[in-house]
Amino acid sequence: MKLKYLLAFIPALMISSCSKDFLEPDSISTFDLDYIYSNVDDARNGVNAVYSYFNQDAFRSRLSNNMTGITDIEIGYHNGEYDNGRREIWNADALSSNNDLNIVWTYAYRAIRDANIAIEGITNSGNLDSDDANIKTTFNQLLGEAYTLRAYWYSMLTFYFGDVPYVTEAPVAGADFFFPKTNRNTILSNEIEALMAVEENMQWADALPYGIEQVNREYTIGMIARLALQRGGYYLKPDLSMVRDSDYLDYYQIAKTYSQKLINLKDRELSSDFRQIFYNQNIFLSPVNQDILFEVPFAKGGGDVGWNIGINVIGGTDAKHDYGSGGNYMAMPATYYMSFDSKDLRREVTCGLFKVTMQDTLDHVGVGNISQGKWNRRLLPEPPGRESAKGTGINWPMMRYADVLLMFAEAENELNGPTMEAQNAFKRVRQRAFDAADWSTKVDTYMSQVSTSKQTFFDAIVDERAWEFGGEMIRKYELIRWGNYSEKIQETVDGLKKLADEAFAGVGTGPDYMFWKTDDDGNFLVLNPDNKIAVAPDNTWIRQPFLIALHNDTTTYSEFILNDFENYINGPKPGVVRYIFPIPVTAIDNSQGTLANDGYQFTN
Repeated sequence: MKLKYLLAFIPALMISSCSKDFLEPDSISTFDLDYIYSNVDDARNGVNAVYSYFNQDAFRSRLSNNMTGITDIEIGYHNGEYDNGRREIWNADALSSNNDLNIVWTYAYRAIRDANIAIEGITNSGNLDSDDANIKTTFNQLLGEAYTLRAYWYSMLTFYFGDVPYVTEAPVAGADFFFPKTNRNTILSNEIEALMAVEENMQWADALPYGIEQVNREYTIGMIARLALQRGGYYLKPDLSMVRDSDYLDYYQIAKTYSQKLINLKDRELSSDFRQIFYNQNIFLSPVNQDILFEVPFAKGGGDVGWNIGINVIGGTDAKHDYGSGGNYMAMPATYYMSFDSKDLRREVTCGLFKVTMQDTLDHVGVGNISQGKWNRRLLPEPPGRESAKGTGINWPMMRYADVLLMFAEAENELNGPTMEAQNAFKRVRQRAFDAADWSTKVDTYMSQVSTSKQTFFDAIVDERAWEFGGEMIRKYELIRWGNYSEKIQETVDGLKKLADEAFAGVGTGPDYMFWKTDDDGNFLVLNPDNKIAVAPDNTWIRQPFLIALHNDTTTYSEFILNDFENYINGPKPGVVRYIFPIPVTAIDNSQGTLANDGYQFTN
């Protein structure tokens, strides 16, 4: 089923025109709210207004992937370019005039505003305690959806801007719309408490009309755990120190409790085929009770998955296929590709080594443009047209069950060390990555090796989350809350230089050159994905520079290795990533003095 309803129909009453402040809508009277939330259909439409912001560029091409910038597993090449957009963000030095930041700020607060309107309307409707069981169930579900969507946007705002205005009431005409900043941990704590109060009255995905294309109880429980780890994790203060509050273990306990709650109440087997999870998205299938808990339901013609993220497909008027054009704004570094175990089945799915040419053939992309291979517009059930680009309709995964299992393992380890409960949750994720014949060495022996201490188990979780979620663009948030962002970037730069040096000297074991071809069925094959070989066995194989391409005869290393990571290692405070961005100048100007970009060594 391909859901169009939530993002396709947006009630006009809930969408405001340009307003003098980012929190102020067109006047909505008490009568309006009473009318809208007096019945199920109109209340559904009111909550749909909150979903609508997923179909704005603020989410579909910014927060979902573009703004996740540079990590140890995903690179946004920028060359220090100031483009008033994503490259400034990738350089960790965006100005308050940055248009992408302004778009995200504006639409985040519009989504929060409409969520608050829905929450107030539903709460005051009397339908949460209706004598009609169906009405009562539906309204409680809608309330949970509104709270969960609001919590998502506040999570993103606090990741990108730190302390921000915190608004939890529906706006009314004549009210004060100029809110000062609230401490980011106060916001996160309150949002966690709000979700904890509503999740038990929500419905599981298999009881909902739109399944995982609708915010459901399992996603909300997972969000409680994710928000708790964010709240209990490290964060950047205005003096550029990375700290976490003294009560952080309380939030690891919440993360453990709620991830365990979902495991106990709604456990499911992980999909045996890792590739199938994302193939389902490419062909518009959204099965319940499997790995994906919630995915943003882009209607056909909406969403940017397969356009700015995914396998590179070259289309256009002269193309010999009708699938249009798509690429990847960010690439994956060779260090990430080479970090996979050679038998890990996730690597081939995650790291796209090929592109689709205009001739509808496959070609190697080289070492500098390894793509997020989980999505491929060439797999769409119906070709969207040779000149198409945006709007593939491929859904975006917001959370998977594998994430819940690893969150439980991480929280349990932080609280009690690598207990058997933590190890078993970890094992479930790792088992899928390998053939069953290899489990004794790749899972059991590996788990014994990494479970010798709390630190080694944590380090293994850091690695496993990279291999499991590569390209799903959540790594930046993890590195922030772990407090090891700059450290992991330094490791990446050192690793890239080592690969370049070894390839140039001919002493490494990795593929300095890859040999590839397509078989009779058009499948892309690589002869030596892991190791160095001198020559191919026959002339059907094409030689492609790989690790050797990280070397530059003039500068020793490729330009991106020397330049693109610099602000993550030697920014305003060396060893600390200034991941916080300035509040957009438009919001500052409209705040009547309540907001300012103070601290963080901002220069504007």
